Amino acid sequence: MEFAQYRPAVQAVVDELWARPELGYQETNSNRVVRDFIAAHLTDADLTAFSTTGLDLRLSRGKDRTVAIVAELDAVISPSHPDADPATGAVHACGHHTQVGIACALIAHYAATGAHADLPFDLAFVFVPAEEFVDLDARQAMIERGTISWLGGKPEAMALGVFDDIDFAICLHAIGEDFTEPTIEINCDLAGFMYKDVTFHGVASHAGFDPFSGTNAYAMATLFTTALGLSRQQLREDVFARMNPVILATDMTTNVVPHEVTVSTDLRSTDTDYLVDMAARIDRAAHGCAAALGGTASVRTRMGYLPFVQDRSMNEAFREAFEADPTITHLIADRGAIAAAGDAGDLAFMLPTAQLSYGGFTGRIHGNDFYLADPTHVLENVPALVADALSRLGPHLPDRPRRSFAEYEAQIDTLLGKDTTA
Repeated sequence: MEFAQYRPAVQAVVDELWARPELGYQETNSNRVVRDFIAAHLTDADLTAFSTTGLDLRLSRGKDRTVAIVAELDAVISPSHPDADPATGAVHACGHHTQVGIACALIAHYAATGAHADLPFDLAFVFVPAEEFVDLDARQAMIERGTISWLGGKPEAMALGVFDDIDFAICLHAIGEDFTEPTIEINCDLAGFMYKDVTFHGVASHAGFDPFSGTNAYAMATLFTTALGLSRQQLREDVFARMNPVILATDMTTNVVPHEVTVSTDLRSTDTDYLVDMAARIDRAAHGCAAALGGTASVRTRMGYLPFVQDRSMNEAFREAFEADPTITHLIADRGAIAAAGDAGDLAFMLPTAQLSYGGFTGRIHGNDFYLADPTHVLENVPALVADALSRLGPHLPDRPRRSFAEYEAQIDTLLGKDTTA
């Protein structure tokens, strides 16, 4: 399959998304770029919009099963990157712009060849907003206005019924490592995470004249982050337990004893039971550190994403395609799991999901030196491999019952300790 002929149009999409990165649920230009690409290659496209910026394209309907290629529209916040948006800090240091490019290359291929008609399943392309768990205040405001219901784009799409008639999903993602040869990866599981906002409450007073009457919330926060640091020795390594406490914003000044400081942290693990245990530890540390210095703490807990366990059967189609592909020479298939997370885990809770990861970048993923380094591999070789894998996928589709969105909601409520019996 010759994907080079689609490269100029696909490259234009990728370049435009890189030049104008957008945060989750705000990807209006990215939505337009994808719409324009689809319109240029398909007449009377079966295209449906969902949420603020999501798009659901169906290349065919009527078969017993449907497979969706899922690509993410949003950028991450990494303001130190030279190409970050100066106003928002957004940049595609996550590589999501290339996911969209790969999906567009596949759309162009099937539009030109009609090869999707020979697949034993219907084929869909779902462009989802808001995979990166960032800009949470803006998203929470959107929830309060009723614009969205979920912080993450895939749960939002699930809630809206986008995946109700989709039976299997294939996600795409960049690998944040440098490779000396064209590389892909399969069967790499991801951690899940919760998100804590711990607010310490003290008493303000003049820091020079009367610090004795104050209760320093920043001191509580310092004690808390120290406690978390010391507790890392007790965190299990086998389930990829991680925490990363940060103070995102503060209005403290040097001449006032700070009365309120919020520390936000994720807590990650591949084991959901251990996530609940970690959450309880963090709560104990927060309240204990506040009490030790005469203050109080309030804790808000939100669910991030569920752990992602890839469907090994579906990934066998990618293994077969790799073995037949002379352009991609390195396959990573035995890493096991990593502590990165994504809302592919939420989608995988509902239906069998696989994720193909691909090299072709330089620098640290989410870092200020992350760039696409091998566009031929990413925008030509990888979509060609995906198309070949789709042609082999039929015998590898698993036979397992899917879960409902109500079951997903119940799982989230259970992890957050909410009463689901009422």
